[in-house]
Amino acid sequence: MKQDILRTCIDPSGVFICALHQPSYRVVNLRQTDTLAVLGHDPDGNAINNQANFPQGDLAINNAGRVCEIPNAFPFWGATYILYDQAERFSKNPEQFRFTRCDEESDRPSPLLKDLLNGCLKGSDEKAYSLKDLPRSVLLSLAQTSKDRELLKAIAHLACKFELDGNRDPVGVKYENDRQGRLKPVLFDQELFEVLGNNIACPDNYKLAMVLIPGIQGSSPIVGEYTSGPYTHIWEYLRADSYIPWGHYASNMAHDCVRYRARELLPEDVTGLRHLYYQRVYTQMALNLNIAQGIARKDKNTLSAHELESLRQAVVEEVANRLEKGEELPYTATLWGWNYGFDFSPSGYRLHASHQQIHQQFALIPPNVKSIDMEGAGSKSIPTYAVGDPVALFAALYEKSYGRPFFKTYLRAIRSNKRLDKKEDLASSLIVYEDENVMIHIPKAQRSQGEVQIMTTCPVGNVLEAGPEVRNSLDHRIRLVIRTLDRLGAQMVTAYEISKRFNNPDMDQRLFYCFLPRLPGSPGAFSERQERWITGHYPEDYAEAFRRAMKSVQPD
Repeated sequence: MKQDILRTCIDPSGVFICALHQPSYRVVNLRQTDTLAVLGHDPDGNAINNQANFPQGDLAINNAGRVCEIPNAFPFWGATYILYDQAERFSKNPEQFRFTRCDEESDRPSPLLKDLLNGCLKGSDEKAYSLKDLPRSVLLSLAQTSKDRELLKAIAHLACKFELDGNRDPVGVKYENDRQGRLKPVLFDQELFEVLGNNIACPDNYKLAMVLIPGIQGSSPIVGEYTSGPYTHIWEYLRADSYIPWGHYASNMAHDCVRYRARELLPEDVTGLRHLYYQRVYTQMALNLNIAQGIARKDKNTLSAHELESLRQAVVEEVANRLEKGEELPYTATLWGWNYGFDFSPSGYRLHASHQQIHQQFALIPPNVKSIDMEGAGSKSIPTYAVGDPVALFAALYEKSYGRPFFKTYLRAIRSNKRLDKKEDLASSLIVYEDENVMIHIPKAQRSQGEVQIMTTCPVGNVLEAGPEVRNSLDHRIRLVIRTLDRLGAQMVTAYEISKRFNNPDMDQRLFYCFLPRLPGSPGAFSERQERWITGHYPEDYAEAFRRAMKSVQPD
């Protein structure tokens, strides 16, 4: 991979360069078991099941959702992805554009609130009020923040139509036909429904019926599974028509293994979440490198640690062979991210994440995509975007400018750090943990007043290069960081991986992970958009606070 290529949508001829992904691909199915269930019934009384979530054998995804990829004019601002089919529908009615999907609160005064202001709890006709008489914004606020189980159960019945058993407990939801004749759950209030399902205090049987049973959120196939002992169970979903071109995968804590908070995560949970990530990268690379016979399968069994490592080594060997011959790889980069936590504003803004039930997302990224033939530019292959690309370009420029490898120099600077205020009686180290493979450190230049990073100290730049010891260190330290952030009070954290391309020969670039807590008083605004990060503490003092909090977190 040439490091001097500038990714931009501005062609030297003076026209824009835009590309179109038209994905068709195969997926290795390594799921172990099926958990078939009835989700509800249609208007005619026919059962709606989740059979589609448990396909048999490998999958062939043909003509998945098209995605336009437009490199930003300025490479350091990444790329924009336009969902082709949605954009086509929108172009027919552009006047319908609006920034919020929530129904606006009615301007009509609330009789209930009016009576409360007058010191009454009943209307003039002595008819008692009910929850449905509350303003919608109040219901949303209660659904998000209340810990009263009985109240949440009552609100849930205002959000959707349940199917109940003899004890009046939910066992599913009712289904109806939409305008296109497709079956969908009967939801009275979509946002209220989602907020309730993401409140950890909502009773588990309600959460199961609303959001956790496979299939209730859609027909995405489950193509992987991880179990460990009686307490850890994780599904791997394939999102075929994804906003990430060529699909992405989500490792979700399963319906019988509910984890909404970091403090509940067992070591086996994070090992499983990450195992599915490694397994997907290695198996899909093997499939597309035509060495899939290296995938040991025993009745669709999840690969053991030994089988996983053998497969990784086979993939690394074949990648080296292809690169030596000058052949292109099917995929050259990975994408991994974790939105931890959920929040929803009563004004209608989703503040973080798509689901509170802990899950992580990952994907593989091809090296190039065919550009759309624009007048003056012609059709050509342009490099895809991966978040590690700007880092790789910078590292190459740093070494060219200073004659020193960047990451090796960066590690030296972290280890020799001195306080900005030059106080020798206070803690000066930015390192909060280090073993023979990885380092947890506080960046000297912090983002979000609480950023933490995990970085490999050995020359490992991506998960193809990461052997079992490095992977094990990463897995355990990821759990340690998220649990320590939770201990410090972080409720919403964005975590993501920065790695180098598989075809980048630079052995200096390190694999690292960023953890960015969202601050209650300033989740992100003008300054952050300008990449100006305002903090009120020295990074060394935050490192000391993090170390102290980390001591109270249960060790692995």
